[in-house]
Amino acid sequence: MENKAIFSLALILCAAGVSANSKDYYKSKPAMEMKETVTQLHFFLHDILSGKNPSAVMVARPNLTDDKSPTPFGSVYAIDDALRVGPEPTSEIIGNAQGLYVSSSQDPKNFGIVMYVDFAFTTGEFNGSSFGVFSRNPVVEPSREVAVVGGRGKFRMARGFAELKTAYFNGTNGDAIIEYNVILFHY
Repeated sequence: MENKAIFSLALILCAAGVSANSKDYYKSKPAMEMKETVTQLHFFLHDILSGKNPSAVMVARPNLTDDKSPTPFGSVYAIDDALRVGPEPTSEIIGNAQGLYVSSSQDPKNFGIVMYVDFAFTTGEFNGSSFGVFSRNPVVEPSREVAVVGGRGKFRMARGFAELKTAYFNGTNGDAIIEYNVILFHY
């Protein structure tokens, strides 16, 4: 009986301690004290599916037997693509894009993907910062737009968009170089 009373008293004291300190779990700051910044970025993503060291690899494929496309509907790819200052494979690397994309269009003439990708910078002013894209990408359109949904480092709380244009595409092996013009709003 004495053990039950001691246990009950200890439980009450613990609960009282938690509620007494619960007011300290947050701090508010008026939004006016935070300064929003607009940043424009321009770079080229090199998405390479071919060769001995591809930057994009298929990690799941549907059971389709007649689809000869390098990116058949329902396929999921993991990527670690180079971000470069130019479209040339020898241009300076400024970061990498890591994430997933899935081939989401059943119509091969209107090929599209849905992508979740983190664009991280490894040099310059934005070294250690990244922004995230989670969006539909209608690949066959000459100019398209994807949504920026977050960021970290200097791009904390990022939102915005990226305009994409295909600089190079090989329909046989799926290799592509995509030009990115990005507008970020961040704090």
